[in-house]
Amino acid sequence: MLICKVVKPLVSTNRIPDFEHKHLQVVQDGSTQKVAVDAVGCIPGDWVICVGSSAAREAAGSKSYPSDLTIVGIIDHWDPEAGKASPPPAETPTSQGGAA
Repeated sequence: MLICKVVKPLVSTNRIPDFEHKHLQVVQDGSTQKVAVDAVGCIPGDWVICVGSSAAREAAGSKSYPSDLTIVGIIDHWDPEAGKASPPPAETPTSQGGAA
């Protein structure tokens, strides 16, 4: 499974019949944009869970469906920055008043 961000819908009026009328979305996986079948009705800006391979075909409705990436869930709350290592705080010099 992948966590991706929905960028925008993808409209393709000329498709093979097996694609039926399923919606397609452009999703961002890191720095890569991919096309995913939208099985849940998401909108641009949503963080979503995507599955690939045979799971993508089944999630889209059929093992014979021609998809290798399908959106299967919309994430209610997720902070992509959470858990990233932050730089250690800068040390500040301390003054020790007085002589030894």
